[in-house]
Amino acid sequence: MTTLRGASSRSAFALGDGDRRRLRKRLEQAVKRARRGGRGGGRGGARAAGGVLASVTVPVGHDVDPSALVFASRRAAEPWFCSEQPDRDRMAVAALGCAIAIEARGRDRFAQVAAQWRALAAAALSDGADARGAGLIAAGGFAFAPDGGASPHWSGFAPASLHVPELSLARSGDDVQLTVAALATADDTADDLLARVEARLAELRSAPLPLLDPDPVGRYQVAGSAPPEHYEAAVARGVERIRAGALEKIVLAREVQVHAPAAHDAAAVYGVLREGFSSCFCFCAGRGDAAFLAASPELLIRREGMRASTLALAGSTRRSADPSVDDHLGEQLLLSDKDRSEQAIVARRIERALRPHSVWVAAAEEPVVVKMANIQHLATPIRAQLARPVGAVRLAGLLHPTPAVGGEPFEVAEPLIPALEGLDRGWYAGPVGWTDTNEDGEFCVALRCALLRGPLARCYAGVGVVRDSDPAAELAETDVKLAALLPVLAG
Repeated sequence: MTTLRGASSRSAFALGDGDRRRLRKRLEQAVKRARRGGRGGGRGGARAAGGVLASVTVPVGHDVDPSALVFASRRAAEPWFCSEQPDRDRMAVAALGCAIAIEARGRDRFAQVAAQWRALAAAALSDGADARGAGLIAAGGFAFAPDGGASPHWSGFAPASLHVPELSLARSGDDVQLTVAALATADDTADDLLARVEARLAELRSAPLPLLDPDPVGRYQVAGSAPPEHYEAAVARGVERIRAGALEKIVLAREVQVHAPAAHDAAAVYGVLREGFSSCFCFCAGRGDAAFLAASPELLIRREGMRASTLALAGSTRRSADPSVDDHLGEQLLLSDKDRSEQAIVARRIERALRPHSVWVAAAEEPVVVKMANIQHLATPIRAQLARPVGAVRLAGLLHPTPAVGGEPFEVAEPLIPALEGLDRGWYAGPVGWTDTNEDGEFCVALRCALLRGPLARCYAGVGVVRDSDPAAELAETDVKLAALLPVLAG
């Protein structure tokens, strides 16, 4: 592949002769397979039913910024996806377009999506993935609730939605690989599909992420979707249920809206998040005219072959610019019976969920304090050796929702959460990430997040409510968590 670079100029990405021949051959085979399947007919739903995926993966220049390229090159209303954890060897996965969407709803949505992806991947003509996130992937997310995201502002974010992109990039260290993919149907020709791929490559642009406007014109308005007193009352009712013995823990969230004088710039906000929260999972999923982005501290599941890893994260306190005060706050968190109890509930549930599918599950004996840019958490790393090949999507479904975002027992907490919160969580607190053709992949929990649509940003934050929770203190904790995004979005 040839790459012409320039910080602000147009860059051309073109398949070399050998890669072009390889892709064309695969497209021809894919069309033949689709025609043998006997289900053709146009694009859209029929295309999804009878299509066969074909792709090639090639290296590109080490100076290519996957997320910046995607933001600079996306077409109007085209879906996109970016996910980075800069401190983990500059790991990044970025994707443009949608060759096929895999969507489902209801309590079986994880299993449905996993089965559809497994079938597509098994029939696909593609290069084997030799690096994390490289090759043919499916990327997207899941709503917190089985039918979540029904509110108009969550339009485009289905309860379960993974997209197989037309173009994706994966970076680990200095290694950057690009994958182009097409879905062949009985009505397609290899030449038409190849022309579409090459036209898309010709549109790619290499440019840095834009900066936030340092002096915006107009006023920003920040307001909760409900008064603070409503949230404190919800926490108090949750504590009453817990003390009555109905459940051990319930997580309650609140929504704060930022009304800007102009449309929020998702690319600029994303750039600030990945710079300021380099140890977090920074992601942005774009659908239509909306973008859902976050700097999440919580890994739900990472699957690498027969190994699975996750993180039990619960209990939090603020940071301080004074190192001695900061360390003291962390020590107090580690000694807090309330926070230790809350964190142990999460760790126990995760271990119980993994154990039936594993040869062994290992968790640290004591939690550790994990420091983010603006907050500290209690965390327990958990690893498992799988007894059989369970894919990343299925594992995400087994673990979601952990008590860190739901409650314990969840069967009791589930109907109480929307009743007390009074909001549609949509993808907030749901799994967001990617999986490859080996069914490896990783999904984080969508926390410290915001849904951007035009000049309106909806920010979400929640806390774990237990027996000793104080409503005013829990409200203050949501303010600490909202501080990851509100200063960025409110000018």
